[in-house]
Amino acid sequence: MLTWKKPPMGWNSYDYYDTTVNEQQVKANADYMAEHLKEYGWEYIVVDIQWYAYDAGTQRNKHQYIPFWDVEMDEYSRLLPCPQRFPSSAGGKGFAPLAQYIHDRGLKFGIHIMRGIPRIAAHHHGKILGTEYTANQIAAANNICYWNPDMYGILPDAPGAQEYYDSLMNLYAEWGVDFIKCDDICRLDADTAKEEIAMLHRAIAKCGRDIVLSLSPGPAILELAEYYHENANMWRITDDFWDNWKSLRDMFDRCRNWQDSVRDGGYPDCDMLPLGRIGKGFGDERQTNFTKVEQRTMMTLWSIFRSPMMLGAELPELDDWTLSLITNQRVLYLLENSSHAKEVFRNDKMIVWKAVGRYDDKKYTAIFNIADTCIAVTPSQYADGASGYNLWTDEKIDFTEEQTIDSHDCFLVEE
Repeated sequence: MLTWKKPPMGWNSYDYYDTTVNEQQVKANADYMAEHLKEYGWEYIVVDIQWYAYDAGTQRNKHQYIPFWDVEMDEYSRLLPCPQRFPSSAGGKGFAPLAQYIHDRGLKFGIHIMRGIPRIAAHHHGKILGTEYTANQIAAANNICYWNPDMYGILPDAPGAQEYYDSLMNLYAEWGVDFIKCDDICRLDADTAKEEIAMLHRAIAKCGRDIVLSLSPGPAILELAEYYHENANMWRITDDFWDNWKSLRDMFDRCRNWQDSVRDGGYPDCDMLPLGRIGKGFGDERQTNFTKVEQRTMMTLWSIFRSPMMLGAELPELDDWTLSLITNQRVLYLLENSSHAKEVFRNDKMIVWKAVGRYDDKKYTAIFNIADTCIAVTPSQYADGASGYNLWTDEKIDFTEEQTIDSHDCFLVEE
């Protein structure tokens, strides 16, 4: 497995579009990223769930995922992009034309998949490429996702099972996929999920293309940290993360639990950044409910912890303030150039994290106010030196002087 020295950074369609994103919208977000964000390290464009489904989102008042509806699929039981929403995929081209469009802009392309094999393929005894076996022979009929009706799990030891995953990854490699987010797998809801993680890993290793493997949903199982490292590149440590302080406060506990498991190529994943405009596909379009200081706190925690960063906003509608938040080079620098991040202090008002530079003698201290009122702190109690810089304001700070931190806000200082 390749070792990525920086956690992946990009955009994912889910938080704004839910199941409904189409080709034109993906291209618009890719164009924006190429023009405004690429130079800061943002590079992945990921099409999230149900890109193969017809009429996705049209029954949202009843179903997030329309049960047993029409899907686009090839003769070898492999789901294809729905041409209703991705017209360039027609004629068996799949995502290759869209991937090329994104690659032409210097970006990378990713897709969401569900664990397993389509139920419709099993019901119709669909073929498995390169074998004499059929989908019904590798599908576990009692192994289903409890929140999505599209797939059966796979019997790991069944003849043809690994070959099916191999055929999927070979197809995605042909399309030019750089990132795969596999769902219904990370927290091992199903008995076969652990084995299917390894099957995906083996298939990617054989496909001839460097592909990031991301596992969802969380929470991941801390005792399996080494297993995740052996078989994936990032894994969710939470269920879906949304824009409320309670969830953000909870993330401090999750990061503390996983702080010893962050290393190059394997990243505990705090989930997407619900910034900017989100929620349209869910019928709740809004500007994020996070206050500006809470957004800064979120970006600081993700950065010092070295979590993957996936934006959920509709990028062309980003306001100037949000754009400045996600293009602060000195903060984003920590993702690749810091290490050994640890929580070093906490009480009922404050949490402190520290990290060190990987290639220099820089030291970083993040002081978070988790209280509902302002607090006053003297940074020298936690930082090693007498002065440094607040990376959010680029102001020099005398650590020996008392500093005020607003409720839910933070300092991120470099010395």
